Amino acid sequence: MVALQKDYNCIYTVADMHSLTVDCVPADLRKRSYDFMALFLAIGLDPEKSVLFVQSHVPAHAELTWVLNCNTMMGEASRMTQFKDKSKKAGKAGINVGLFDYPVLMASDILLYQADLVPVGKDQVQHLELARTIADRFNNRYSPTFTVPEGYVGNKATSKIYSLTDPTAKMGKTDDNAQGVVFILDEPDVIMRKFARAVTDSECEIKASASKPGITNLLGIYSAMTGVSVKDAEKEFDGKSYADFKKAVGEAVIEHLRPIREEYKRYVSDKAELEKIIRAGAEKASYIARKTLSKVYRKVGFIV
Repeated sequence: MVALQKDYNCIYTVADMHSLTVDCVPADLRKRSYDFMALFLAIGLDPEKSVLFVQSHVPAHAELTWVLNCNTMMGEASRMTQFKDKSKKAGKAGINVGLFDYPVLMASDILLYQADLVPVGKDQVQHLELARTIADRFNNRYSPTFTVPEGYVGNKATSKIYSLTDPTAKMGKTDDNAQGVVFILDEPDVIMRKFARAVTDSECEIKASASKPGITNLLGIYSAMTGVSVKDAEKEFDGKSYADFKKAVGEAVIEHLRPIREEYKRYVSDKAELEKIIRAGAEKASYIARKTLSKVYRKVGFIV
């Protein structure tokens, strides 16, 4: 995210509207929105170079979603893998329309800003394909309106990070087992404990392989934290024990996150500055979004 600012005009949002697809305490959601913006700034996103804003501050996201809903087929939305997975976990009683419609709101997030590229992990490729399908359908039906975005995958070895306790499942903030997830604000001793307990295998070779998902995941994390390629990391730890390897990965993560945690504390303690940045970002985002929405409204026949 940070590196892309050098070569592209980037837009990053705190997706608070998406958060409503699951139960959340209003005060907690509000706090998390401030926290996420502070983290954006702490990792190095620059509000002078990029547009940083809170999703709900730009009403065009919700407005465009309705138009796109009317250009999305039920079968397309129901085939989304994440919806299927989350539906199984929640059961029928726990599924709301927002969860089903989540990918269409995501398409609005993208298409409103005429994005050429969308940074995605492997788990979001299907959602991006739906956004492309919706854009193509609208363009063919009403005339060219939306840029059809391409996916941007950075380091393929780390385009999807897996749980430390289950290296076949995505590492996610909603994971039932917090020991499998490394949070940016975790203290160093907590991070070390999580890596010390990370699932590996009964062998002793530190090598990326489909048959060694735990070691492969740790090599990917080490590569992302240090900039060392997975191949070079394999050479670096050739002959080393799993314990030594896991300790080195944990230390690399701690050092990478240390300055981010320090910057986060500085930003989150200055709420006035955060709100100033949030307001300025919303103005920039709204200006771009309204231009696209006005064009869409004219195309579908609304009085603008």
